[in-house]
Amino acid sequence: MGNKGDNRISYFPDSVIDEIAPPLRFTFPFYYEPHPLAKIAAAELQHYLGTQADLDHNFGLTTDNDKMVIGKMFGVLVVRDNEGKLGYLSAFSGKLAGTNDHPEFVPPVFDMLVENSFFLKEQLVIDAVNAEIGKIETDEHYHRLKMDLEQLTIRSSEEISAFKKELKSNKDDRKKCREEQKISLDEQAYILVESELARQSHYDRHRLRLLTEEWKQCLEGARTKWAVFEARLDALKNERRERSAALQAQLFEQYSFLNKAGKRKSLHDIFTNTAFGRPPAGAGECATPKLLQYAFANGYGPIAMAEFWWGASPRSEVRMHKQFYPACAGKCKPILAHMMEGMLIDENPFLVPSKDNVKLEIVYEDEYLLVVNKPAGLRSVPGVDILDSVYSRLKFSLVNTEPLLVHRLDMGTSGLLVVAKTPGIHKHIQKQFLDRIVSKRYTALLSKVIDGEEGEISLPLCADPYNRPMQLVSFETGKKSITRWKAVARTGTTTRVHFWPLTGRTHQLRMHSAHELGLNAPIVGDDLYGTADKRLYLHAAHLSFVHPKTKEKISFEVAEDF
Repeated sequence: MGNKGDNRISYFPDSVIDEIAPPLRFTFPFYYEPHPLAKIAAAELQHYLGTQADLDHNFGLTTDNDKMVIGKMFGVLVVRDNEGKLGYLSAFSGKLAGTNDHPEFVPPVFDMLVENSFFLKEQLVIDAVNAEIGKIETDEHYHRLKMDLEQLTIRSSEEISAFKKELKSNKDDRKKCREEQKISLDEQAYILVESELARQSHYDRHRLRLLTEEWKQCLEGARTKWAVFEARLDALKNERRERSAALQAQLFEQYSFLNKAGKRKSLHDIFTNTAFGRPPAGAGECATPKLLQYAFANGYGPIAMAEFWWGASPRSEVRMHKQFYPACAGKCKPILAHMMEGMLIDENPFLVPSKDNVKLEIVYEDEYLLVVNKPAGLRSVPGVDILDSVYSRLKFSLVNTEPLLVHRLDMGTSGLLVVAKTPGIHKHIQKQFLDRIVSKRYTALLSKVIDGEEGEISLPLCADPYNRPMQLVSFETGKKSITRWKAVARTGTTTRVHFWPLTGRTHQLRMHSAHELGLNAPIVGDDLYGTADKRLYLHAAHLSFVHPKTKEKISFEVAEDF
């Protein structure tokens, strides 16, 4: 590959340019099929990564590296340079081999790792604070004082509690004595006994006050010695918090993003009006914003983009080696909304209404409920910008009836969906779903030939807060999700399976199919966890539940059309 003075651009040969026309609009970054030019650029970058021996980074693709495994998202941006020549730029997310200094890739929007930068200087101060915090937290004297205080607190509580029980017993004995003596003694003798019992009562209370005060002084002494360390710890942690917040705010102002018109906007300004309110960690470090920033700064015209994963899949999410993925929604969407302002962009496929000829088949209907066969590509409920859905169609067709969807299917999933006609019926059937007495079976076509005939998958799932609607596997915060599966047919490249979801988490079947701890075989057409196709090959084929009025079990089955 030649270049025209900028060694960060790799130019396409004339033979490629003659055969492949550039797109008329820039790639919609959040859902795309890479343009052929972007595919060529990605293939060349992947070849470079596969043959580059100088990168001291463990992608997890070999077993001879004992460094921490860190897969990376890489990106390519097809551009037209100042002379009209077509080429591409390359970038990586975050840092590569612990540094941003890689001449083959575009630089970061702001390089916090340059020598003597304010970030490194302040980070040294914060590291020193962390070291002092660690020194105190591992100090044996500090831990001994803390343990002594805890043990003394327990002992004081036990001793005072035991003494109070003794005093209560004494009080009960005095009460019994009064009752007995009042019967057997004359008035004068009883007065003397009562006086002695009152003296004993005062003496017991005095002993309790002495014991309580003695323990109070003991605990205060121990607490004072321990508090010297604790006060220092609190001061250091407060200093760390304030310094970190100030450093982060300063960083946010340094990340200033360009757009086509040359307008700049800082991370702080970009995220102020988002749901986050402030930039999430790592915002601005993804590949596509880096690529667009470099292109705009150098007067290059962006033509097309693509991002792919290089390396072993992380344990928490689904990332396949060499596979293309959209830009992340949480971190990149607000940034790219500013950066792509004024550019001609491919149409957002999520905003394209369903085709009018996509039929909504009613499988069953009575005066209480109905069951429909939802086609793939039709939403269950309206979206922000798309009205067409199962709900809106039924709302239009049902006379004086509010359709109440008991459950939902993903837009790409076809199959059986239950709709109630009254709130009471809705509540009754929904409770059956919550109590897990509804029987559901799905059919899916997996993108690989899998081992085994049947089994059960249990992976705790939670939403990815920075990339919704993507889900993560998290053994710390995820909710239990269980799926039974059975292989029913195989071809040379696919496996047809039946799924019985025993829980109802978002994207449960898609994650359990795609994740390496599940079947490690994405469903064909899964544009989130696999590769897009004509449709998502997932179908809700069987459904049975108890009719709220007849109390009889009713079952429905609609075969998949794939």
